[in-house]
Amino acid sequence: MIASPLPDLVGRHRECEALDDLLVGLREDGSRVLVIRGEAGIGKTVLLEYLAAQASRTKVTRAQGIEADMELPYASLHQLCAPFLDELDDLPAPQRGALRVAFGMAAGDPPDRFLVGLAVLTLLTRASEARPVLVLIDDAQWLDQVSLQTLEFVARRLLAEAVAMVFAVRDPEGQDALTGLPALRIGGLDATVAGELLETAVGGRLEKRIRDRFVAEMHGNPLALLEFSRGRSAAELAYGLDSSGHPIVQGPVASRIERDFAQRLGALPEATRTLLLIAAAEPVGDARLLARAAAILKITPFAAPAKVAGLIELGESIRFRHPLVRSAVYHQAAPEARRSVHRALAAATDPVLDPDRRAWHAAQAADGPDEEVAAGLERAADRARQRGGIAAEAVLLERAAEVTPDRRPRGRRALAAAEAHFSAAAPDRATELATVAELCPLSPLDRARLARLRARILFARSRSDEAAPLLLDAAAQFTAAGSPLARETYLEAISATIFAGRVHGPAGARAAAIAARASGAPPSGSGAADLLLDGVAALLTDGYETGVPALRGALELLATEELPTREATVRWLLLVPVALEAFIHYAWDLHAWDTLSNRAVRLARDIGALGALPPALIYAGGVHIHYGDFAEADRMIDEADALAAATGHAPHKYATLVLAAWRGEADVASGIIEEARQRAEQRGEVSLLGAMGYIQGVLYNGLARYEEALEAARTGIEHDGFNFVGLSLIEHIEAATRCGELDQARSSLARLIDLTRAADSGWAGGATARSQALLADGEEADGLYRAAIVEFERGGVTVEVARSHLLYGEWLRRTHQRSLAREHLRKAHEMFDGMRAHAFAERARRELLATGEHVRAREAAVTSALTPQESQVATLAADGMTNAKIGAELFISPHTVEWHLRKVYTKLGINSRRALPGALASAPPTGRDDEGLVRAG
Repeated sequence: MIASPLPDLVGRHRECEALDDLLVGLREDGSRVLVIRGEAGIGKTVLLEYLAAQASRTKVTRAQGIEADMELPYASLHQLCAPFLDELDDLPAPQRGALRVAFGMAAGDPPDRFLVGLAVLTLLTRASEARPVLVLIDDAQWLDQVSLQTLEFVARRLLAEAVAMVFAVRDPEGQDALTGLPALRIGGLDATVAGELLETAVGGRLEKRIRDRFVAEMHGNPLALLEFSRGRSAAELAYGLDSSGHPIVQGPVASRIERDFAQRLGALPEATRTLLLIAAAEPVGDARLLARAAAILKITPFAAPAKVAGLIELGESIRFRHPLVRSAVYHQAAPEARRSVHRALAAATDPVLDPDRRAWHAAQAADGPDEEVAAGLERAADRARQRGGIAAEAVLLERAAEVTPDRRPRGRRALAAAEAHFSAAAPDRATELATVAELCPLSPLDRARLARLRARILFARSRSDEAAPLLLDAAAQFTAAGSPLARETYLEAISATIFAGRVHGPAGARAAAIAARASGAPPSGSGAADLLLDGVAALLTDGYETGVPALRGALELLATEELPTREATVRWLLLVPVALEAFIHYAWDLHAWDTLSNRAVRLARDIGALGALPPALIYAGGVHIHYGDFAEADRMIDEADALAAATGHAPHKYATLVLAAWRGEADVASGIIEEARQRAEQRGEVSLLGAMGYIQGVLYNGLARYEEALEAARTGIEHDGFNFVGLSLIEHIEAATRCGELDQARSSLARLIDLTRAADSGWAGGATARSQALLADGEEADGLYRAAIVEFERGGVTVEVARSHLLYGEWLRRTHQRSLAREHLRKAHEMFDGMRAHAFAERARRELLATGEHVRAREAAVTSALTPQESQVATLAADGMTNAKIGAELFISPHTVEWHLRKVYTKLGINSRRALPGALASAPPTGRDDEGLVRAG
């Protein structure tokens, strides 16, 4: 035999070494995360036990996933956090409140699951201050969905804490869970070790042919080898199972093991089988509850025969030796026996202390429609929603619909279940339940909800313009029903058409805007939302001169509207992307963009809305790109990407691409652009194609590859989009004049003038003046270039101030005004070099060299070695924020903040946070013009 630290742990030296290394790393330098993957019976649980046994001087906490149809939100997380709840009062108030609501300890608004995750991270971090914490999660694929999502978030945010998280996941059931985290894949034992294990189990030598065939059929699975050999001699194995047609050895290994367990059940007394069925039907394993249910069924709790058969272990309650035993017990029982047991469990469950579990057991006991049971499930679903358990809400509502006798309430519940499944990112299940609802009589309001849901599912799968007519139909139905959801749905329809790149035509944004204005829809309850719809509709139907002032009115209200509840704040956050796109591209108002994006970031942080925070950070990062503060933009994009990864969302590539374009990083941008273009074509995201045209226009103009810039910008213009036409026009005019395509330039200039006329902003004025200057001569051109610089400075668009200096300097050199040309080219080079806009800086350098000017290399900034998050932490610390407050701000633990600060001190050559302000202030400016442009927030 091969030596092993545990009696049953053979042939796992590689795996044990990996786990030993994990513990060493935890004790020496902080957090570790590992996902152990493998099929049922392969030894994942034994490896977790080995890890726990080796974890001396470490606090071990556990959670166990259990296969069950019941979905109770945060149940597994509550189990894991139970040892630390005495520290709950020490958490920051928002985290404490979120966790108390999630665990059913208090009433309140449904908590954001990522704020719950931050609370768990804080709990674990504080517990690790005394000694390292090891978190073991077995059968993670069976945790309730919101617990699994929360624990995944915590795992992705660990960095410097003395906390390790190790998950065991059964494949293939859990193959989609926890992807991207470090993994240890467990395969079958090699043939030699497996043969030794088998012979040890049967207590004798086996003929090599028999042994090798048996090992091969079990694929080296330790549980299979041990269970199939249990109670059988070497001779019995040789002659009793020496046939590939034996039912026990056919099919997948897990199925064979389960059938073997089921075969053993048949030999047990009926009372023992019933007791095991009670335990299998009630996943919590509460011994008192099992005893009460057994008493109701008038059976004597007699579990010893099951222990002798190797099916259970007895302690404070019944514990199945393996999840496959539970599965065998439950699924081999007759349907009436299962209903009888669930009926007893429902009667034995306290209706006050545990109403949700009682409702679920009552539903499983029902042998037909039952309104009382359905109503109980619906109430349980509402409690799940209040705790933030959308997936649990969906499952409970679905079961409620199944047992509802009357078709009208069945349709209403099926629709609610479909909406919940869609919110829980299960669109296929949502579609199936929407079909159930459609076959039932629905109220006019519910018909409208159904139409909107179908449109949202369609739009989520493919950004085609097929969703817009469905949304318009839903909005009309909401209007007819007098619902405040009508105006919100009209705005959603307009947004869908814009995203699909459809402005004109019967299914375009203008048609949607006309329908919205003619609908007479009632107020939505949000003044900002109503003004925003009015402004966007006016922009699309009446033109810019009417629409832009209306948009400004919406902006003022969005910037100041009071948001008394979390629900109001979430709704505001959903409106902001629509508002920002309109303000950016039609009001040409960078200050408005700054105001709204900073408020969005602040509100998302305040309520812990981590789903809304990454896009808000991306919008705020876009502001800083135009301010010329690429370092701050980089920090925001980095934080957004880190949060997107931690929350399981795709990273937001748009701001990364814009920043790469302004920096002239063609190697970075080209691959992402091509990937985005393919996705846009596959999903019908025409507006994204327009964005790619603008981005490539900036990139190639900076690199002086004007023919490529001309083609790219033309692509951005020609797509029938709404958002990027103006920005693409600016790039197209510059590229066209450089390529000698003056007619194209003049045509684009006429469109740009029309687009900017109503926008009384420095950005609009600067764009128009500079584009006119590119097509002018003599004093007229000179005056227009100077006007463009003044206007862009007024608008705060620093990158365009620098670019105007560059274009003016280029024009001055070509008109033989070398001295004045040097002044503006020098200014452009200094600004672009400070921003790290490498391509534009190189373009300015070449022009300066042509004037005879010597250009010195720029000294590296003192902060250039800091990563984006280190820079962000250093800035907040320099502003006087404590580690705890910085952690809450950035959704990381105080330990991670301290870890970043130690690295910052080393890189800046300082030894305390008191020296931070001076060290950061000594860094050269990041590209902001000397005249100073103060940003909001």
